[in-house]
Amino acid sequence: MKGNRAFIAIDGGNSKTDVVAATDDGRVHAYVRGGTSSPHRLGYAGSVDYLAKLIETARSEARWDAAKPVERVEALLAGADLPVEIDRLGSDARSRKWARRVRIDNDTFALLRAGTGDRNAVAVVCGAGMNSVGRNDNGDLSRFPALGPTTGDWGGGEDLADSVLYHAVRSEDGRGPSTALAEAVRSRFATASAEEAAIGVHLGEIDRESLHTLVPLLFDAAANGDGVALRIVERQAEEIAAMVRVSARRLGLEGRGFTVVGGGGVLRSRPPVLHDEVRERLSADHPRAEYVSLGCAPVVGAAWSALDALLGRTTGPAHRRLAAETAERVPLPVDY
Repeated sequence: MKGNRAFIAIDGGNSKTDVVAATDDGRVHAYVRGGTSSPHRLGYAGSVDYLAKLIETARSEARWDAAKPVERVEALLAGADLPVEIDRLGSDARSRKWARRVRIDNDTFALLRAGTGDRNAVAVVCGAGMNSVGRNDNGDLSRFPALGPTTGDWGGGEDLADSVLYHAVRSEDGRGPSTALAEAVRSRFATASAEEAAIGVHLGEIDRESLHTLVPLLFDAAANGDGVALRIVERQAEEIAAMVRVSARRLGLEGRGFTVVGGGGVLRSRPPVLHDEVRERLSADHPRAEYVSLGCAPVVGAAWSALDALLGRTTGPAHRRLAAETAERVPLPVDY
């Protein structure tokens, strides 16, 4: 890192964490991918401990002096939702002396920065869970607690998968309408019934984490016209649209042109029935808004945010080089 200021950018999700070690000329020196770094899953201290391991690995691969702090660490994490959580994580991280400056915040900021340079924008991530952040050209922010049902949240792959199992069981036993989701569950888990699969999850015989594999089957059923599947997809689309509507109202963007950035594996799923539903609702609610789907790894947004702070600008040759070199190293997000 001779002659250039070094930094480390982190996009930490519910299932994986991407780490980029780079310098302010835009050169990427190392890339590391790990598992979840969410404090909701690992605890606050566990999350920072895990980040420390990934940072150490990235520094080693970059062949940087382990005793010398880098200029900046930009860590944008799923599960860093509340101000008290961000303060707690940041205080611990700064005590580790990784860098001269450490910023920890929510991973929706990585999506927002990677997706658009528009100062009037709203980002919605829909992966295992969902969250949203928005900003306007006055610097105001719109955020949500995103703590699940206790804060009014529904949506994302985990809730969609639970809905598939819920409706499949009710279809079989007669409490609900007939749906192709029942056969989808039976086939996926090789069980005689959806109820048997549900009991298997309850008893730990079927790994709860494997339920996410039901999400693509949901979208297949919806694309084939299954009424129950379509209603689940419509509910998810409405949750996404509601977050955008609230943020637009809070930020004074109603009736104005702004950008909506969509990201996360659920929004990228194929067939694109959810994507199409979301576009339709956003177009009706905000005719002057532009919807864009993130086409790069969100860690680019974390890296650009670090570069913005170091260079005092948001575009230029270093930003372009960083994006190109990151694209060469970082796998594109996998569809749900």
